[in-house]
Amino acid sequence: MAARILHRLRHALAGEGGREEPAGGGGEAEDCPESSELEDDTEGLSTRLSGTLSFTSHEDEEEEEEEGDGASEELEEPPQAPGAAAGTEDGEWVSAAERPGGSLLTRQLQELWRRSRGSLAPQRLLFEVTSASVVSERSSKYVLYTIYLIRSGQFDKAPATIARRYSDFEQLNRRLRCRFSCDMASVAFPRKRLRRNFTAETIAKRSRAFEQFLSHLHSIDEIRRSPEFLEFFFLPDLQAAQRLTCTGMYREALATWANAYRLQDRLGVCSSGRFLLTLAGLAVCHQELDQLSEAHGCCEQALQLLEAQGSHPLLRPFLQAHIHLAWKVGKDKRHSEAWLQDLRESGLPLQQQPSLKECLIKEPLE
Repeated sequence: MAARILHRLRHALAGEGGREEPAGGGGEAEDCPESSELEDDTEGLSTRLSGTLSFTSHEDEEEEEEEGDGASEELEEPPQAPGAAAGTEDGEWVSAAERPGGSLLTRQLQELWRRSRGSLAPQRLLFEVTSASVVSERSSKYVLYTIYLIRSGQFDKAPATIARRYSDFEQLNRRLRCRFSCDMASVAFPRKRLRRNFTAETIAKRSRAFEQFLSHLHSIDEIRRSPEFLEFFFLPDLQAAQRLTCTGMYREALATWANAYRLQDRLGVCSSGRFLLTLAGLAVCHQELDQLSEAHGCCEQALQLLEAQGSHPLLRPFLQAHIHLAWKVGKDKRHSEAWLQDLRESGLPLQQQPSLKECLIKEPLE
């Protein structure tokens, strides 16, 4: 859609300058039809090192380039048509404002461009299998699929990733069919194979099938909000991060808490109890690594969420941690102190309250 608008604007601008585009000078923008389904793509596969396979086809790369050109490009001024050196003489460029009516047209084009940028299609969450590795253990052999969660129309500096095997997808499929039998009737799932599970063709087809499977589930409102679907993505990371924190491996735990944070952010569940626990994990690890400003920021974000929720088991631990960190980094702590005083006057003695780290370690994650 954005490509069509730009193409029409180029024609309008070239027409105002009194010149026509040279034949073949600027090819018409190609239509990019939206596709609601992914298709099997076993061509264009490339084998990576150590048995890891990449499943991005040449067609997919071309589509991504077209989408990127239309969605992320920002223009300060309306684009010039090819040869719209329409007011050029001897290689000198003449601005639109110097042509008759050029200033008005330029303002109109700028306004149209701003409106077109604001009316782009809403963001979608895309699921892309970026690699698949064959893992051999003592008594088993399986394929581990690495999946990126990508918000269309945005560039994510740090990706949100998960690594799952076929049995994980199968368990999710079984749990959802038990609870949402009607909604799941139209959802396809790749069947199990007895042989040839580790060929490049089978892995490529399953990768596409898993992308389709997750995209279809995410398109159904009730399933998208269900604990079964959401925890499939971030619960393993929360459990791993909690174990690492308990054993004092704070740097490794911090990376895992951060990925769990990004997963919940992509899935749009940034006000749940799991998200508050994730902020607690980030705050504790940052503090243990002497990254006090980052820890303070995590506590502030958590308190903003808790202010809207009211009572919560993590409220007092977050307030106490925020006051301590604010004193350390020289930030204002009066609001948190007043809030904590109000809680103290409510009757529950604060001496019995565990610290943020103790709450994090004791929280059951099942």
